[in-house]
Amino acid sequence: MSFPEFSASSPEIQWQRFCDLLWFHDDLKIWLDVSRMQFTFDDFEALQPVLGKAFKSMASLEAGAISNTDEERQVGHYWLRQSSLAPDFKAAELITQQINLVDDFSKKIISAELKPPNNERFTDVLWIGIGGSALGPLLMTRALKNKSGLKFHFLDNIDPNGINNVLDQINSSLKKTLFIIVSKSGGTPEPRVSMEQARLKLEQNGGIWPAQSVAITMKNSRLDNQARNECWLQRFDMPDWVGGRTSITSSVGLLPTALAGCNIRNFLDGAAQMDEATRDINLRQNPAALMAASWFIAGEGKGKRDMVVLPYRDRLEVFSRYLQQLIMESLGKKIDRTGKVVNQGLSVYGNKGSTDQHAYVQQLRDGLDNFFVTFIETLEDSKGSPTINDERPGDFLSGFLQGTRSALTESNRQSLTITLQCIDERRLGALIALFERAVGIYGELIDVNSYHQPGVEAGKLAAAEILKLQVKVENLLDDGVSRSVSNIREILGESNSEPIYWILRHLTANDNNYEVQGSWGYPASIKICKSLN
Repeated sequence: MSFPEFSASSPEIQWQRFCDLLWFHDDLKIWLDVSRMQFTFDDFEALQPVLGKAFKSMASLEAGAISNTDEERQVGHYWLRQSSLAPDFKAAELITQQINLVDDFSKKIISAELKPPNNERFTDVLWIGIGGSALGPLLMTRALKNKSGLKFHFLDNIDPNGINNVLDQINSSLKKTLFIIVSKSGGTPEPRVSMEQARLKLEQNGGIWPAQSVAITMKNSRLDNQARNECWLQRFDMPDWVGGRTSITSSVGLLPTALAGCNIRNFLDGAAQMDEATRDINLRQNPAALMAASWFIAGEGKGKRDMVVLPYRDRLEVFSRYLQQLIMESLGKKIDRTGKVVNQGLSVYGNKGSTDQHAYVQQLRDGLDNFFVTFIETLEDSKGSPTINDERPGDFLSGFLQGTRSALTESNRQSLTITLQCIDERRLGALIALFERAVGIYGELIDVNSYHQPGVEAGKLAAAEILKLQVKVENLLDDGVSRSVSNIREILGESNSEPIYWILRHLTANDNNYEVQGSWGYPASIKICKSLN
C-alpha cells in the first residue's frame, strides 16, 4: 500500500499520511509517527533489498554470530531479556541466575535483611562507573525512582571537584551507603580511581568497605578477584558478550532498577515485547526499521542531519545523554565493513521539552536545516497534580509539544514522534529496545559494524601513554635541575613538546614544590625545576 508524499501546506494530505504511516502496539500502548519525515514511497521501496539483508544480519546476531570482530566476541544483549535465544545452555543459565540474584539481593537490601555494619539498614547507593556503566543506571533511577527504594548518587567522572562534592553530600550517610563499582574489564582507570577515593573516605569515617561493597564485572577480572579475596558483600557477573552501551538489561541496569524499588521483570518483559515487534520483516510493521529508514533517508545515507531528542518529561531528561552513547558510539565509524573510509555517524543532542523550546527551538525553526527532531511524549500525567483555575500542567506540556511540532512542520523541518501511554518499567524497557534495534538496523543500512569501538580504544591507549609520560617527567625533575620544555623532551627522547607543556602546566597548578620561570603564555620561555628545600 502506498502513502501520500509529505505536505506541510495541506492538512488533509498530511492527515492521510499520518494515518497510513502510524505504528501502534496495542498491548504496550506505544505509538510511532514518522509521517513528518520527508521520505517518499519510492524511497522506502528503494531500501527494501538492503533492509532484507539488515533483517538477516540482525537474526544472525541474535543467533550468536561473532559481531564484535575486534574482540572476536558475540553480542548478546537481546538474550538478556529472552534467555531462550542464547546460543548455548551455559549462557542461558547464567542470564536466569543473574536475574534471580539481582532480585533476591535487592529485596534483602531494601527489607534490611542485609544490613551495613552497626546500622539498621542501607539508605543510599554510591554508583561508580563510566560510560554505559553509569548512563544506563542513571537513566533507570531518574526515570523509575520508587519511594520504597534507596537514594542514588553517582561517580561517573574523575573530576576531583566532582568526586569531593558527591562524597561530601553523602558524608553523614557513608556508613549506611552501598558502594557499587562497575567495570567490565576490571581495570578501567576511571572507576578504579573513583573507587579508591570513595574507599578512603569511607574508611576514614569508620566504615567497612568489604561489608558495604558490590562489584559488577567479568568473572576473574582484576576487580572480581579483589572483591572475592576481600569478601565483598556481593559480586555480579558481566559476560564478555555484553557491551557497555547495551548493558542496561544486564545486572548493570537491573541492579539499580531493583534497588530503586522497581520491578526488573516488567522492565525485561517490555524490552522482550519490543524485540518481538522489531523482528518483523515488513518495514511498515516494524517500528525500529521505520525509524532507521527515516534516519537514513533524512541524512542521505551519510548522517548529514543531526538527531535532536526532545523528551517532554523531566523523568526522561537523561535519555538524550543515554542515546548519545548508544547511537554515536555504535554508528560513528571511520571505515565500513569493506574497509572503505566513510566517516559515518549520527550526531545526537537534546535535553527536554518544554525547556528547550526556550533554548534552541528558535534555531531549529528558522536556522540551518541540518537536523531532525525526535519528540517523546507521555500521555498520563501525575495523579498528584491538582487542577487550579481549570489549568493542568500536563495540558500545557502537551500543547507545547504539539505547538513546537507544528511550528517546525510549517518551516519544512523534519520530525518523528514517539508516544508512551505512561512511563513505567515495561514502557521504558520497550523504548530502550526500540532504539537498540533501530541502531542495529541503521548500522546495516550504512554497512558499518555497530558493535565495536576502535575510536574509544584509541583514546584510552593515548591517555595511558600520557600518564606514563607524566611519571617520566616527574622522575626527571626530582633532581632539582631547571629545564625547559624542549630540554625535557630531548632528554626523554620524545618527539612532541606539547604534551610535556600540558603535563607541566597541570602539575605546577597542583603542586607547590615546583619553581617556574618564564610565562605560560609563551611555552618556549618556560623553565621549571623542583625545589629540594
